[in-house]
Amino acid sequence: MSNSALITGATKGIGKAVCERLLKEGMSVVMTYSFDDATARQVSREFEDRFPGKTKLLRADISDLQSIEVIASFLSEHHITLSCVVFNAGMTDRSDFLQIEPDNWLRVFNANIHFPVFLMQKLYPVFEEGGCVVFTGSLMGIHPHSVSLAYGVTKASVHALVKNLVKFLAGKKVRVNAVAPGFVDTEWQKTKPVEIRDNINRKLALGRFCTPEELTDVYWLLINNKYMNGEIVVCDGGYSYC
Repeated sequence: MSNSALITGATKGIGKAVCERLLKEGMSVVMTYSFDDATARQVSREFEDRFPGKTKLLRADISDLQSIEVIASFLSEHHITLSCVVFNAGMTDRSDFLQIEPDNWLRVFNANIHFPVFLMQKLYPVFEEGGCVVFTGSLMGIHPHSVSLAYGVTKASVHALVKNLVKFLAGKKVRVNAVAPGFVDTEWQKTKPVEIRDNINRKLALGRFCTPEELTDVYWLLINNKYMNGEIVVCDGGYSYC
């Protein structure tokens, strides 16, 4: 196999940590991002210095389905075949229920559900037999939350998508799994007010947020273990067990 992976949302947070882990494990990675060119270039340079020739950077907005062709063309032009895809990038809309606009609702569904479905459809003919797909699901797809209706519904859909795709990708023995993280200390979570973080910590049996590096162990398990298939692996530190 090529030992090459595509990771969406690979320049920040969980995606960046997973990218670094795969590079450390000897894989080559195509890193996509939707915006923030400066951060993406900085991360790309950092990884290129540490892992020469192992990364490629591509801007591809997951809320725009035309990005599917951008990715497919990029892989074709660089003669890259994939043994792994990590659908990590996601989008949310924090509008109050009565203020949700149809365009914003559809944008979240395009990013979190439609984009991975139709990208995998495009990549399937050139995806390597015996490869794997890993989605970033969410605890919010399991435990309803009042912050973002679109996010919770689409992440629940991601979990259902994983289990349904197993049958559709079985012809090439491509495994499909997901990680459902709880609260992870990403850049966005670190900006939350102390009182909100303390309230969340009181709901966690371990009393703290997960680090992105800890979470990469779960992703690597799903990539490396050849028998894990159709699983949604929750990593939430014992949420609501206190």
